[in-house]
Amino acid sequence: MSVLRVVWSGFVMNLKMLGTSSFFLLTSTLQPVIFATIAFYMFKSGGRTGTLLYAALGAGMMGVWSTTLFGSGGMIQWQRWQGTLELGVAAPPSMALVYLPFSLANAFTGMYSLAATLIWGRIVFGVPLHLAHPWLFALALPATVVALGLMGLVLASTFVLYRYANALSNLLEYPVWIASGLVFSTAILPTWTRPISWALPPYWGILALRHAALGGGVWGPLGMLLVLGVASIVISAYTFRLFEHLARARATLSLT
Repeated sequence: MSVLRVVWSGFVMNLKMLGTSSFFLLTSTLQPVIFATIAFYMFKSGGRTGTLLYAALGAGMMGVWSTTLFGSGGMIQWQRWQGTLELGVAAPPSMALVYLPFSLANAFTGMYSLAATLIWGRIVFGVPLHLAHPWLFALALPATVVALGLMGLVLASTFVLYRYANALSNLLEYPVWIASGLVFSTAILPTWTRPISWALPPYWGILALRHAALGGGVWGPLGMLLVLGVASIVISAYTFRLFEHLARARATLSLT
């Protein structure tokens, strides 16, 4: 119960913090609509049936990933600026548990990106919203969000040691979009990029959502999301302990 209380309290508090950030609100509200509009015109020009929903899901996932990446990436830095990072490190729970609900809240907020993209596409471009497996879609969406949140936790751990790791967030946004096949199929990418795609939760998340919406196997991608989520928990628990120890040893935890 104490673990659930920590997760719930951190989740609610971070949602309130994100609601006061103009930059984060801009990233999660306006940016997905812009990306969706560009993607709709690109796919509509192809004139193929069913591609608009394919584009809508991909554009929505672009917003979810951007929100997760910048939210989780900036989470530690915001704590450092506000002078509360030391309190999180000194708290009895492990750092991974303290910042897990923050990362989940970032990804949960990104769900708006997908919803806004689908609504925008339906109203403006007439995108059909008939889902082949609506119940599986309802299962795939939270599974994808949780997997991305856990991946964001791994990214957040790097900020404990590296104060300028925000450059990593800027670096990872577009490559992950491409490697995950959010707008176009990964089949057109070089063969050597396939293992990179398989290691990314957004790749399996968009597969699960598209198969649930357009038809196809959903359980395989969901299984991979589970595997990658567990792997992210294990990695983040180790990296948080390692980077916390190094930051303490170098006395760089609170430096900005």
